[in-house]
Amino acid sequence: MTCKIDRVLTAGGSVVFRVSGRIDDAYFEVLQELIENEKTAKGRLALDLTEVTVVSLEAVRALTVAEDNGIELRNCPAYLREWISRWRECGLPE
Repeated sequence: MTCKIDRVLTAGGSVVFRVSGRIDDAYFEVLQELIENEKTAKGRLALDLTEVTVVSLEAVRALTVAEDNGIELRNCPAYLREWISRWRECGLPE
């Protein structure tokens, strides 16, 4: 399965991107562009990662930066949370 990204607007006015499948180098760029487009909106932004199966190193970096910039990572799989934590601990450049 390739990556699928659905945009959901919640009753409270927040935007949630539901991501499923594989986030490889090509799709992390699409995800970053979607995030940038939503930054201009005044509501909250979240990424629901419940159905993410595989992520590239670039996607881990992008998700780490997104979370550091206030984007909520919902239902983040344990393996991905571990990789994000390790990325932060190592102090790797963005």
